Amino acid sequence: MAGALLLIMLSHLLPGLLCVCLGFLGTRWLSARLGRLMRSGTAPRLAAAVVVLLPLALLGVAFPYTRGMLLDAPAQYRELLAFLARTVLELRERLPADIASQLPEGAAEIQRILANYLGSRAGSLAITGRAWLAGLVHAIVGLIVGALAASRPPVAALKPLTAQLHLRVQLFGDTFRRIVVAQFWIALVNTGLLALFLFLVLPLWGYHLPYAMVLILLSFVLGLIPIVGNLLYNAVLTLVGLSVSPIVALACLVFLVVIHKAEYFINAKVVGQRTQLTVWELLATMFVLEALFGPAGLVAAPLFYAYLKRELQAEDLV
Repeated sequence: MAGALLLIMLSHLLPGLLCVCLGFLGTRWLSARLGRLMRSGTAPRLAAAVVVLLPLALLGVAFPYTRGMLLDAPAQYRELLAFLARTVLELRERLPADIASQLPEGAAEIQRILANYLGSRAGSLAITGRAWLAGLVHAIVGLIVGALAASRPPVAALKPLTAQLHLRVQLFGDTFRRIVVAQFWIALVNTGLLALFLFLVLPLWGYHLPYAMVLILLSFVLGLIPIVGNLLYNAVLTLVGLSVSPIVALACLVFLVVIHKAEYFINAKVVGQRTQLTVWELLATMFVLEALFGPAGLVAAPLFYAYLKRELQAEDLV
């Protein structure tokens, strides 16, 4: 299992793995409910068909409207990072004069460092278009694999190696259900509240944020990362708000404080209670895997570490 998970990270197959788990758990959940209405042998196959075909149908219906957003996502985020770099460089001009005059002399050098970093990240995104499309394909294939695996009839007797692999997969699947499903709902709620703020509240005040749809997608993706994701997104949204005016930046900051005030602790509590992980364990694991595998490491860290800990607990080692 350790070798398989390492290979998945090195081969950039994490989206496929996550969708395999989603397809498997979604099919099992739907099959249990369909089994009450029809024969038990038919329910798994029908559930697998629904789990596979429904997302593809929704994607096909929405594709004419979201084609530019899906296909050009790396370019859009590259533009957003370049926009943030310019905003950081123009910070003194954006702030009121009395506040800008209070900034220390070293602030200009810090601005240049941040702008250079954001610019470098924007440059690295220029070559990720093919990887982004490959990730979408891996996600669709993973969903199909997970659904088909869940609809397979159970085997009465398992050989020793198969039994051990089956146990490992069960532990990993249960860990996924505990962490990712809870984090998914948290991210979905946060994204919905942000959409209301960007498309309803701010326009009522006569303000419109640039890159609003990109910010919505970024909110959901970063919302899947416990603790760190919200901190990153808070900084991005405040900077984009500052590009419009200090009042908008303050409004964004107040929104984030009001809506996400307890998010740090909620995320840690939800994930921690479900997996018996402490905050320092989550943070340390995320920082290490991010250094090794980049942004994918941030997403995988809570899942992989929680699975490792459950394996050790099963053997009464920790």
